[in-house]
Order: sequence, then structure tokens, then C-alpha cells
Amino acid sequence: MSGWAIWGTALALYAAFRLWYDNWRGPLTKVEIDAFFADVAGKFGEGTNDPAALRVFLEADDGREFVMLNLVKVEPGTVADPHTGEPVAGSAMMRRYSDPFVRRLIARGGHPGMVGRKVGPYVDAWRVEPDPGWSIFGLMRYRSRRDMIRMAADPLFREVHPYKLLGIPVTFSFPTQRQVSLFASPRLTVALVLALGAALAHLTVLGAWG
Repeated sequence: MSGWAIWGTALALYAAFRLWYDNWRGPLTKVEIDAFFADVAGKFGEGTNDPAALRVFLEADDGREFVMLNLVKVEPGTVADPHTGEPVAGSAMMRRYSDPFVRRLIARGGHPGMVGRKVGPYVDAWRVEPDPGWSIFGLMRYRSRRDMIRMAADPLFREVHPYKLLGIPVTFSFPTQRQVSLFASPRLTVALVLALGAALAHLTVLGAWG
């Protein structure tokens, strides 16, 4: 393989990555938003957000990626399996929801940005409700608000939503957009990895020809 072919392949792979990772369709339209609410109306029940607040967020879509900040209290004991009645650990019940969620998130260009466990009580807080016993936090990157509503409308999540309610008795989430970060973007990371791989392959070819 020639050097041009090596670098051309690396460039094509990076282009494919960006086609998957970036939102190329722009902001949501009113037609899409109305169709979403018509589709999910009354289908989720307990544990869902205020539809009016969600609509405000969707109507303000700027077409950019966002990161959902999630604070989660995992059920510390056991809960009854909704199908068999057998006791199941709360953490295992949570994973019945979170595992398929993360797989679908990745399929739509999103991914976990950071997940961690709580290791102490509030150390700086005022005029907020008492700590309900948060267990973990998660930063989940969404490619777009369109991807978020498509995941919410996915029939799979209607099936696993009961697991979420059983495994996560308390949760608190809100969308954010990055302003300052010392972590490298996946766009940069993937570019560097592909460039390194192409450079090493090119050197190997030159060495073989030499």
C-alpha cells in the first residue's frame, strides 16, 4: 500500500467518524417536536419530566451537541422483579435500564462523558433540598436534541422504563453545554489516533521498500 493510500484511508475513516459523531441536520423543526409529543403523550407515566419544560428546551434547539448531567440515587436494597416477583438488587435493576440505554446512545452518536460515584456529603450547598442519598453522577453526551427525542420515543425504552423506576428511586437531570474543559474532544482524539496509525503504517511501508 502506498503512502497516499494509507493517508487517504485514514482521512476516509475520520470523515466516516464525523458523519456519525456530528449532527448534520440542524435544529429540530416544529413539525418534529409536535410529532414527538403526539407520539409519547401518556405513554410513560410516573417518572417523566414536565412536558412544558421539555418543549421549551426542544423549541430552543440550536442544533449543537449537549451533555446531560445526571444525579442518580441507586436503590440500595432489593426490589421485586416486575415479571417474576423475585427479589433483585437495585443496582442490577438499574443496569437493566442503563445498559440498553447506553448502547442506543452510542448508536446515535452519543456516549458517556464521565461517570463517578459519590464519596461524601454536600460540602457546599444552600437553599436546596437535603441530599436524598445520591449514589452516582453521569455526564452523557448527546449528538443533538433530535437524537434525544428519538431515543425517548424508541419502543425499547417503554419496555425498560419500569426497571428505571425500580432501580432509580430518585434522579435529577438537566442539559448543559461545555464552556471550559481540559479533556480532549473525541474529534481531536480520533484524529490523533488515526494520524498516528497512518504515520506508523507509512513508516513501515517505507522501511519495507528501503
